[in-house]
Amino acid sequence: MIDAFNILAAATPSAEGGIAGVVHEFGIEWPFLIAQIISFSVVAFLLYKFAFKPVLATIDERQTKIEAGLNYTEEMKVKLADAETQHTARIKEASLEAQQIIHEARETGKEMIEQQIQEATDRAEQTIAKAGQAIELERKKMLADVREEIARLVVLTTSRVLSRDLSDDERSRYVSSATEELDRN
Repeated sequence: MIDAFNILAAATPSAEGGIAGVVHEFGIEWPFLIAQIISFSVVAFLLYKFAFKPVLATIDERQTKIEAGLNYTEEMKVKLADAETQHTARIKEASLEAQQIIHEARETGKEMIEQQIQEATDRAEQTIAKAGQAIELERKKMLADVREEIARLVVLTTSRVLSRDLSDDERSRYVSSATEELDRN
């Protein structure tokens, strides 16, 4: 601090002639000062032209790249969010579609089972009806056979009761009579 006061005291105009006294006091030589100012200006210009300007250009380029990278990152975040939204929507859509397919498959399965049950029932009814018809035919055939046998037995019994052989005409009449009697009962 004392040195600063000494320098300021020396810079104040004194009786020796003002600025000339200061220049003499500090030992400033004008030709060296002008040469140093020119040298400093040349060095400053060369540093600016070949050092600071390329460094500043590189810094600007890197800053531009960083900004572009940040912008790209933001775009990718937006695209990723859109992709996730679309993915979620597709998953929901696929889930709904799968549930609908399962529901349709169940309904189709129920319909097929009902149809097969109906077909089996129809076939069973047809089989029962055919069996009933076959039984009825068999019953009629058996009744016809029984009638013939009864008529034959009636004729045989009649011929034995009468102790004689019946003619064909008499046999025919007795058979008809016995058959009619059986039909009435």
